[in-house]
Amino acid sequence: MNPCRLACLLVPLFPLAARLRSEPELKREALAVVEGNGHAARVVAATRAARRAGIRAGITLPQARARMPKLVARARDEECERSAQEALLEVAESFSPRIEDAGPGYIYLDIDGLGLHFPGEFPERDLGHAVMAAAEAVRVPVWVGIAASKLAARVAAGLPESPTIVTPGEEADFLAPLPLARLAPDLQVHSTLQRWGLKTIGELAQLPESEVASRLGHAGQALHCVARGLDPQPLIPRQPPPSFREGMSLEWPLVALEPFLFVAQAALERLAERLSARGLACQRLDLSLRLEPDGLYESSIDLPAPTREVKTLLTLLRLELDARSPNAPVIGFHLTAQPDRPRQAQLSLFGPAALSPDRLAATLASLFALLGPDRVGSPRQVDSHCPERFALVEYAPPPPPQVRRQPRRGRGLLTVRALRPPIALEVITTSEGTDPRTVGEAHEPPSPEYAERSAEEPAEKVTESPAPHKGQLSNGQLSNGQTHNSQVPNSQVPKSQLPIGKLLSVQSLSDEATAKRPRINGRVRVASGPWNLEEEWWTEDGAERDYWDVELSDGGVYRIYLDRKSGDWYADGIYD
Repeated sequence: MNPCRLACLLVPLFPLAARLRSEPELKREALAVVEGNGHAARVVAATRAARRAGIRAGITLPQARARMPKLVARARDEECERSAQEALLEVAESFSPRIEDAGPGYIYLDIDGLGLHFPGEFPERDLGHAVMAAAEAVRVPVWVGIAASKLAARVAAGLPESPTIVTPGEEADFLAPLPLARLAPDLQVHSTLQRWGLKTIGELAQLPESEVASRLGHAGQALHCVARGLDPQPLIPRQPPPSFREGMSLEWPLVALEPFLFVAQAALERLAERLSARGLACQRLDLSLRLEPDGLYESSIDLPAPTREVKTLLTLLRLELDARSPNAPVIGFHLTAQPDRPRQAQLSLFGPAALSPDRLAATLASLFALLGPDRVGSPRQVDSHCPERFALVEYAPPPPPQVRRQPRRGRGLLTVRALRPPIALEVITTSEGTDPRTVGEAHEPPSPEYAERSAEEPAEKVTESPAPHKGQLSNGQLSNGQTHNSQVPNSQVPKSQLPIGKLLSVQSLSDEATAKRPRINGRVRVASGPWNLEEEWWTEDGAERDYWDVELSDGGVYRIYLDRKSGDWYADGIYD
């Protein structure tokens, strides 16, 4: 291909093509797209069956129905046209990175260097056929014209035998026999050219450039350059949009969910096709509904992983509308997909096929919608001393490591299997610093109020108690397994300050021991502790605990703790 070659993509009858893209079942019907309201509505475009009956652009809708009573009329839909234009732009971007959006149904693209991809005898013609096939795949019929200037390429695209190729250097001869209206001059310049007696582009090109510029100014000079096959305006590249949008206006307001989902499914299918053509997937789906008479409903659905599955997106849309109904008839909508790169999956040579990232995203998205976004996520550690505290963050698994990690060497370490929620226990203990078979003296002095009262009243005689056995508490122990001072009344010593001595036995509470949870029961062989944990003592949710690691007679090793605030014992984990 020679340098400075441009291709123009033209969609004939663009409002009609955009409407048929959203409603392909109307292709065989006598359809007319109208603009306006009531009897003032005028036909913009019509299908071939309607044109055969005399339906032409510009006539009113009553005139069209008088010629064809069974004519199907559809209002011009801006959402459909916008979606079709974006789909056409994406087709052009798949061939060239330099494209220009020239208006509804028109696109220019720079085709320099594309001859390497079409090594045939006629590379530009092969390129035109490839562009037409790609546009047909997204249900947008296009005509293609290729030339060295925008005007020549646009005129060539308007010819019925597409693609039309203008030989390099012959753009002026190609434009010469065409009427001046093809240059689209403004009304004042066009009337002046008519008074001069000019009818074709070639007649304008034969005039001296300086004389035309002196009489018509800058606009006349630009027309003269275009008439000679020179394009003074360069190609203005378009920046790709960050999102993909599909939608349409509805002929009748919809009040039920199922009819709307039927229409939305077609829009989601078109979105999936566009995303697939670009190698992208939907990370977030934005929904906007136009409600009757002047309402607006907007919602956003965040997906845990990018996906292109229409069934998943439709299910999430259904769940969203079930949870938050617009409560008004819907007269139009558009869906916007925020794109992202789909996740890659590692194939397996010998084992079963791994779960597809799209299917995983579909399953997670359904769980998010059913359970709520605040109850699904990935757990992460927080800056806290309590081991059970965590925070939910967005599910984003890290990518697999590029280099295989070497296994650690040395002795293996014990693993703690956390029990969530912890299991309530009944722990038999002794007073601090005493033998389990006798009652010891108190190690903490009594309170000042009790000391003053005891100076006036005789002290109570302390009697010894027998050794504890299974099912019996000794040393004035409480129901939760703690002991209290044998010389100080319970009302004078808070539970959180009771001294803890030797641990004797540990047993799960009967109402907590179930078939699905571990049952802990045995005498304490070895106990290590306590380790004190105190966190956020200034709040109601603060923790104050004493931890022990114990080995029981059943052979198990457990991590247990005493909640100093409530005085209850719990099993926090099992050493495996």
